[in-house]
Amino acid sequence: MIEKLRNNQKLLEFIRFVIVGVGATLLHYAIYLSLEHGLHFNYNIAYTIGYILSFIFNFFASTFFTFKAKANTQNGVKFAGAHLINYFIHMILLNVFIYIGIPDNFAPILVFPIAIIINFFMVRFALKK
Repeated sequence: MIEKLRNNQKLLEFIRFVIVGVGATLLHYAIYLSLEHGLHFNYNIAYTIGYILSFIFNFFASTFFTFKAKANTQNGVKFAGAHLINYFIHMILLNVFIYIGIPDNFAPILVFPIAIIINFFMVRFALKK
């Protein structure tokens, strides 16, 4: 069983993606809450700063750990492009959820699962040939 798992590279890649994604998501959410509720930043600004900082972590962790790719300009540009699209998905969902009455400290928890699934496929496409 363990040998089968070791040989299933796509499953292992997905597991590594989940590990990195959970770390990046927790970092993003912690920064968001700290800035919005601790320092009273506007929720869009707090969310954006959290996204940028988690993006930096995510790029290096995804490149070296998840997809075992090279950190070069081409991959960086493709990764950033995928995340730019993902950022807009995040912001639209965040604002829709807050608009319909979801509390601003809980809205990201609803955004993350939707955006993460979309992001997996975009980042995989960006970093893998």
